[in-house]
Formats: sequence, structure tokens, C-alpha cells
Amino acid sequence: MYQYSRAIYRSIKDLIDPYADKSMQLEFRRSVLYECEQTMERLAEDPHYFACPDRTLFADIRRYFPITAQAQVAWSVREGVGAATAFIEEQVEAGFLDGGVARCHATTRKGKACQRTPLPGRDYCPSHQHLEQPAAATVAA
Repeated sequence: MYQYSRAIYRSIKDLIDPYADKSMQLEFRRSVLYECEQTMERLAEDPHYFACPDRTLFADIRRYFPITAQAQVAWSVREGVGAATAFIEEQVEAGFLDGGVARCHATTRKGKACQRTPLPGRDYCPSHQHLEQPAAATVAA
């Protein structure tokens, strides 16, 4: 994920507010790099529960750029985060990543996904273990 955050940063670092003094520009660059790294880290840790990572990153860094450069920054962020998301999805499908923290496959009474960790080797948490199909029943069926 390091490569993706750095690629986004390299594509937009020269667009940072040119009218700020040199010390502020350096601070802005550090902030932009930090936000890129934090977004990629969060995306890698739990991709299923990070809605619109490109919009989140752009909202976090847009203040460091002049209005004339924001369209280009938004495009770079969208493309970079899209590439990172595609890579993570490929890794999850290939079985190299577990897609972040394991979550119970059940839904709550309110219709939301259960946030508890499932039992080892199972798909359901202790509260929802009754939903698991017995091994003998699945073999016989």
C-alpha cells in the first residue's frame, strides 16, 4: 500500500499552494503525505467498512491546494485510490488477504452486519453460532 500512497503524493505534491511560504509548503507536503498514508492504511486494514475512500482523502487534503488545482487533485486521488482498491480486491479474491478483520456473517435485528469476531474456524460469533449449518447436515444434503 506504500506504493499507492506515494504515487498519489508524487502526482499532487507540486500542486500544493504555490503562494504559501516555503516553511508552510513543507508542512503542507508533510500533511498531504500523512493523509495519503493514513487512507491507504485504513483501506488495507478494513476495506469492507471504508466507504468512499477517495472522497474522504480528497476532503482531508483539499485545503492545501489552490482552487485552480483541485480538479486535478481530485482526479489523481480518485485514480490512485481506485487502483489501490482494485489491488486489494484481487488479493482478497486470491486468498492472500483476509479482507481485514474477520466479522460474523449474521445480521442484527436492525438489519446491520454483526460487528463481533467469529469463533475460530467458523463464520459466526458466539451469539449467532446457532445459524451455522452442522457439518453432517451439509454433507448429507
